[in-house]
Parts: sequence; structure tokens; C-alpha cells
Amino acid sequence: MYTGVLKKMLTKFDEPIEYSLLLNQQKIDMNMLIGANLKVTYLNEIRCLGCGEKTTKSFAQGYCYNCFTSLPETDECILKPELCRAHEGISRDMKWSEAHCLQEHFVYLAISSGLKVGVTRSSQIPTRWIDQGASKAIKLAQTPNRYTAGIIEVELKKYFSDKTSWQKMLKNEIAEEDLLLAKQKASDLLPEYLKKFVINDDTIWEFDYPVLEFPDKVQVQNLDAQPTIEGKLLGIKGQYLMFDKSRVINIRKHGGYKIKLEIV
Repeated sequence: MYTGVLKKMLTKFDEPIEYSLLLNQQKIDMNMLIGANLKVTYLNEIRCLGCGEKTTKSFAQGYCYNCFTSLPETDECILKPELCRAHEGISRDMKWSEAHCLQEHFVYLAISSGLKVGVTRSSQIPTRWIDQGASKAIKLAQTPNRYTAGIIEVELKKYFSDKTSWQKMLKNEIAEEDLLLAKQKASDLLPEYLKKFVINDDTIWEFDYPVLEFPDKVQVQNLDAQPTIEGKLLGIKGQYLMFDKSRVINIRKHGGYKIKLEIV
């Protein structure tokens, strides 16, 4: 039995992806639990991932309201990189922004369900793609900061989606796309002043997830509505645990929730 506050699962790029869950400083090898019967119980307590205080409601996947409105990691540029102002010296915390926003970023194309465009910090490759449940990904452009990557993404969102159909991703309904052709198309669509950031690295990253069986349909489990989930763990993809009877739970969405995990 393990007890602790949920944070997103740790991952390691391998074949298949290796997942681990940290509960109260205990590292749990989640791949080893696939095929086992598990019981997840919400203990009716949420701890802010920022300050550690109790909160009655979780914002931005694990923060209390005060941290949500003050911490740099919950600022609007996290979801919308084009709104980042760190390069102008404007930030909730410039020291944090120097380490996270004013660093090398990549604009990428990935296939999680269909083709999508996205932005990530260089140190988050390939973690970002794994967390999205991507089956394939390729780097498109390299920029010196988050803002510039966001501007490229905004331009490409005129032609490409920036969203993942997580239901299709979990059902393994993956579109057939040629990433090299998609990269060339994206490059051609960029205005001239942004083309200089396109890179020649055409490596296609491919990801294999530890899944025994994909669901035919998806039944999302929410710990607020259903505090206990019990069943056979059939797989892990993205940040989702996939149980029998087509049930899935998004671990990242429940950041800060205190749970008990049992093998039954």
C-alpha cells in the first residue's frame, strides 16, 4: 500500500516507455503493475503543488488559487507561449523565466491522434511528447526563447491543429501522416522572417506505450465524483492509467490529490 499526493508520472524514453509514480518519496514502478488489480482511493485532501497548503479546489492541475494567480509556472504564457514577455523583462519571477522561458525552445509536429503543432522547451524533449501520448514527433524549428516559438506556433495554427483528441489517443486511433512531408509543408507556410528558425534535423521520434489492451470507448474517472477506482490496470499512455471496463484516469489532472494506492 502506498499513500501520498499525486504528481504527474515520471517517464523514461524506452521501448516501451517506462512510467513511475512518486508517492510520499516512494518511487513506484508502474510498468510492473500492468495486469495487476489496483485500488485507487481519494483521501479527500488536496495539497497545493506550489506551497503545499491544503486547498478545497485545484487550479491548473494542482495549485491553490493564490499560487495559480502568482506563480510563474501557472502564468498565461504556459498555455499560450506567444503571450510570454520574459524577453522584455516582464515576468512574475524573472529568475524562473530565465531558466524556463529564456531558454532554447522547439516548435514541433506530433501525432497523438491527428497531426498537431506544439511548443516545448529543449529540456522537455521527449518528455513533452510522451505526456501527450504521441506516437510520432519531429522537430520543426529551434528558437532562443519561448515567445518566438509561440509566434511560429500561432502562424502554423492557421493550418494545423494544436489540440489532441485524447479520446482517440487513448483508443489508439492514430491518423496516418507523413511527418517529413508535413514538416516541409509547415516550413513553406511560414513567413520569410520565421523561416530562418526551421532546422534540418529530420529525426522522427517514435513511441511505444505499455498497454495490454486499448479501450473501445473511454469512460473518464474523476476522483471528485468517484473517490474509489478498483480494477485491472491494462495500460498507461500519456498521463493516463487505463483500467478494465474502458475506464481511464488522468493522473496529471488530479495533481495535488492525496490518494492511497493498493494492489488487491
